[in-house]
Amino acid sequence: MAIAASLRTIAANSVHRIIRTPGMTVVSNSTDILGNDGVIHQKRVIVVDDESSSREGLCALLTAEDLDIQALSSGKELLRRMPELAPDVILLDVMMPEMDGYAVCRELKQSVAFQHIPVILITALDAVQDRVRGLEVGADEFLTKPVSRLELLARVRTMLRIKMQYDQLERMLELRQALSYMIVHDLRNPLAAVMLYLQLLKRKGGVSPEYIRYLDMATSEAQKMSSFLDDMLMLAKMERGKLSLSRSPLYVDHLLEQVRKKLAPYADAQGISLELRTQGQSYPVIADVALFQRVVENLVSNALKFSPPQSIVTISAEYPRTGLTETEMSGVPAVRLSVFDQGRGIPPEDFVRMFDQYQAVHMKEQGKAELGLELAFCRMVAEAHGGHIYAGNNPDRGAVLTIEM
Repeated sequence: MAIAASLRTIAANSVHRIIRTPGMTVVSNSTDILGNDGVIHQKRVIVVDDESSSREGLCALLTAEDLDIQALSSGKELLRRMPELAPDVILLDVMMPEMDGYAVCRELKQSVAFQHIPVILITALDAVQDRVRGLEVGADEFLTKPVSRLELLARVRTMLRIKMQYDQLERMLELRQALSYMIVHDLRNPLAAVMLYLQLLKRKGGVSPEYIRYLDMATSEAQKMSSFLDDMLMLAKMERGKLSLSRSPLYVDHLLEQVRKKLAPYADAQGISLELRTQGQSYPVIADVALFQRVVENLVSNALKFSPPQSIVTISAEYPRTGLTETEMSGVPAVRLSVFDQGRGIPPEDFVRMFDQYQAVHMKEQGKAELGLELAFCRMVAEAHGGHIYAGNNPDRGAVLTIEM
C-alpha cells in the first residue's frame, strides 16, 4: 500500500524536465516511473540525425509525450554511447555521412546486447527496395519524411509496448532461472548427507556382498547426481559472467590417463573398452585444470552412455602447435581432444543443437530424449578458453566429439 501511494504521489507531481542535446534544448512534460531496480526511470527515445533542424523537429513532435528524449548527430556516436544511453526506442535517419542508418541498424541488430531495442528508420526514400533493404538490416519500423506527428507517436508507442513486453519477459526468465539455481544449490546438502550415510553403511561391516553391490550402485548414482548439480551451478556462473578461470600449465596426457583410470570401472561394468591414444605432449597447455578435467570426464561419460556392450571408446589428444614457429601458431589450437564411440551416431541436424542446454536430442535406439546439459557445460568451458567444440560421426560407426582450446 505504501509503495502504491508513493507511485501515485510521483504520478501526481509530474515535473518539467529540460533535455539538453547538442545544439538544442527540448522541454518535456514528463511523469517519472519507478523501475524494478528502485530508481526513477522514464522511457528513453534516442533521435539520431546529422541535420540539426531534423533533430529538433522530431524532438519537438515528441515533447508532449512522457519521454526522456535525447538527440545525437551521428550513428557512430550512437554505437559508441549505447551502453550509457540504454535507449528504449531509436529513431534513426537513413541518409547520414560516414555511416548511414542502414549500417548503424545492422550493427545494432547483430549485437547480442542491443538487438532487442526497436529501431525506427526515418527516410526521404519511399521506394520498395529501400524498405526491403531496411528489413534486411533488421529495422522494426519505417517513417517517411516529412514525418506526421500522429504517425510518429503511434509508431513510437507501439515500439515502446514491444520493448516493455520484452523487458517483462526478461525479468520473468531471470527470476525463474534464479529460483531454479537456488533449488539446485539447496539440493546439494541433502544429497551429500545421502552419500555420507551410504558410505557409513558400507564401512559398518556385516553387510552381505549382494547388498554391498546395491550400496555401490546407489553411491554411483548419487555421485552422478552430484556432478549434474555441480554442472548446473557452474553453468549459472558462466551465464552470468561470474566464473573466473584459474589458469595454469597442464599436461593433458597425464590428465587423460587419470580420467581413464577413474572411469575404467564404469566402462568395464558395461563391457566397454576404454582406450587412450596420444601422440606425446611436447608443451604444456595453459588452462583451468579442474574445469578441463570435468570436460574430459563429461565427454567420456557421454560416450559410455551411448555405447553398446563389446565396443570401444577412444580418447585421442593431438597438439597441432608442435613444430610450429611463434608466428605460425596464430589461430592454431594448443590441444585438440576427441572422444570416439561406436554407438548409434548423431543425426546431422543435431550436430549444433546438442550443445544447447535447453534442447533435447534423441540419441538412443529406444528411450527418452537426452538433455544436453553436460555438453552445454563443455561448450561453455571451451568458449571461456577461447576455443570451441563440435560433433561429427565416424565414417564406419559411432560418433566423435572434439574440443579445441
